Parts: sequence; structure tokens; C-alpha cells
Amino acid sequence: MMKYPKQVAIVVGMSLGGTISFYSYTTYMQQFMINSAGMDKETVAMINFLVLLVMVALQPLFSHLSDKIGRRPLLIFFGIGGTLLTVPLFTLLAHVSTALQAFLLMLTGVVIVSGYTSINAIVKAELFPSEIRALGVGLPYGLTVALFGGTSQYVALCMRSIGHESIFFYYVSFAVFISLMIYVFTLKGHRSALDDDA
Repeated sequence: MMKYPKQVAIVVGMSLGGTISFYSYTTYMQQFMINSAGMDKETVAMINFLVLLVMVALQPLFSHLSDKIGRRPLLIFFGIGGTLLTVPLFTLLAHVSTALQAFLLMLTGVVIVSGYTSINAIVKAELFPSEIRALGVGLPYGLTVALFGGTSQYVALCMRSIGHESIFFYYVSFAVFISLMIYVFTLKGHRSALDDDA
């Protein structure tokens, strides 16, 4: 792995915004609807179930789209959407009055993050030759998920406990922005290591 520092850094940078926003738009958003929007747990559980069901259906559709238009446009779609819309999504969600409004806002979040989740594994695999691919992707990805994705709910609840929950929304947006910079500047003209395996 020491021979591929750029690729390792790209995996970390790509994963940072993706993992934080995935946890935020799915796991944390449930808690947010209950604690901050004041919705009941049963309604939130149903909204979450329906949104995740749609998200499952979106994965092959977005993957197919990436085969047609390329991986980078989908990642940039996620990067721009996550950077610009995370704060408004959570701000609006705090003031919803119906389950339908909450459903549509959560759905917007998972549509955005599907630009990442549907193709992130293949993009990362394309960075490394076959002899180092599993470790090259797995180690930096796993560490990034543990350090940032796994702690995102803790960061959010910590911000809420000190009365500044909205700081977390900006934290998510900033993380996605960092990933957007990776998508825009390091994946441009990228040659896939998978092509070398053929």
C-alpha cells in the first residue's frame, strides 16, 4: 500500500463525505425527526422503512446511469447536492407538520447520497491493481467509516446537547464538499486499474 499513497488518499477523501452523509441521511435523520421535529417513533419508523426501500431500488438505477454517463458525474451530483442541500434539508425537517413532508425531505437526502452509494465500491476498486485492490480499498475505507461515519451520530448529539445542533449540518456539508473536491480534481481523466486486468 505504501506504493499507492495517492490512491489511498483518494479513497479516504471519497469516503469522507459519503459515509458521513449516509449515516446522517439515514440513521441520524430518524433520531432528528423524533427529537427535533417531535414526530412519534412509529411514524418515523414507517417513513424510514419506505425511504430505505426506495433507496434500495435506486441503487441499480443509479449504477446503470453511471454505465451510460460515467461515474464522475454521479459523484459530482452527490457532492454538489450534499454540499448545498444538507443544511436546508435538516432545517426544513425540523419544522415539518406532516409525515409526507418528512418522507419527501428524507427521500431527497437518500436520492442525493445514492449518487455515492451506488458506485463508490467500483470507483475505489478501479484505483488499485488486482494484487493490492482488496487491502488498498478496504483499509482506508474501513478506517474512514469508523472514524467519521461511525462517530457522526455522536457529533450530532453532542452539538444538540450544547444547543448548537445546526453546526452538525454544516459539518456534514463541509465533509461532502471535501469529497466533491476529490471527485472534481483527482478523478478527472482517471484511468481504471480494472482496464489493466482485462
